[in-house]
Amino acid sequence: MSPSAPVGGRPWLLYALLGASLAMNLVMAIRWPRARLEVDAAVEAPPAPPAATDPGVDEPPPEEVAATVSPAPDAALAASGFRAVQGVVHENLSRTFQEALGDAGPAISAVFSRLFVWDLDVRTDLMKGDTLAALYAVSDSGEIDMPLAILHSQKLGKDLKACRFQAPGDAYASWWYPDGTEVPFRLQDGPIDDYIQITETLVDRKRHKGWDFKTPVGTPVKTPRAGKVVRENWSFRGNGNCLDIRFDDGTNAYFLHLSENLVKPGDRVAAGQVVAKSGNTGRSTAPHLHYQLVRGERVIDPGDYHGTLRRHLDPSTMPAFQAETARLDALLEAALALPPALPQTETSAPG
Repeated sequence: MSPSAPVGGRPWLLYALLGASLAMNLVMAIRWPRARLEVDAAVEAPPAPPAATDPGVDEPPPEEVAATVSPAPDAALAASGFRAVQGVVHENLSRTFQEALGDAGPAISAVFSRLFVWDLDVRTDLMKGDTLAALYAVSDSGEIDMPLAILHSQKLGKDLKACRFQAPGDAYASWWYPDGTEVPFRLQDGPIDDYIQITETLVDRKRHKGWDFKTPVGTPVKTPRAGKVVRENWSFRGNGNCLDIRFDDGTNAYFLHLSENLVKPGDRVAAGQVVAKSGNTGRSTAPHLHYQLVRGERVIDPGDYHGTLRRHLDPSTMPAFQAETARLDALLEAALALPPALPQTETSAPG
């Protein structure tokens, strides 16, 4: 070692400075690119998605939610094809519907009133201020369909609400009150088992002398009592195919507008025997059976002769009926923005 370069002299200080500089450069070379990448990522990457749902909450995916949501009532109403009407009685039922619906009013009024004739006389029992509402549709052929009708009667002090529902075992739907009582009465041991509706009785028109059962052509018609066939097809222009059967108690039963007679004059018939098929012959505007009873010169009301009954839905059927009532209520409310029940009105003098 040279005596001019003692230990700890200038050369060792230079080496120390050079080493420190080299170490600093190495650190910068390692750290700078990494920091640069982190900044770029923060600027150029898309925003982070929202935080995921808490894994502890069991939520179905969006498509499952959509599959379980029922259509909105207004959408369901549009899909059903039904329209709605409401009104307040000022003079009579026909005028009330005409004010609400124009020329179509009287025909729709007739369908509405048909539902409630069993509990009140719509010609004399309505009062000024009674309110009404209904769902209805009119087919291309002009036939009126009314699955729900509500009448607030001040005379009875309650709402009459008729909802259409097909009970298990029935060939056709009928109309029922909310407690499960059938709205129309039925004849005991009548001439026809399966029919859509009784559309007219003796009390509906002075000149009408029987009960009309709306039913498709070809429905079996039976004689309610034993007797003898007296004649067929008299006054064909008005009655069409028809039968006159004299019961053993002396009462004559007329079956009109038939499509086919299955017995002939002189035949003995047993109670409950099928004697014909219903039709639309003679002076008839739609398929139905006209059933008329006569004793001597006196016309007898089939309701008085046979007796009537009102059916009740079986308790096991009530949940299905209540679900259908709720569905129709929702459609009506969507169309009319009505509260669940019609508003009560103060009693006033008959109008």
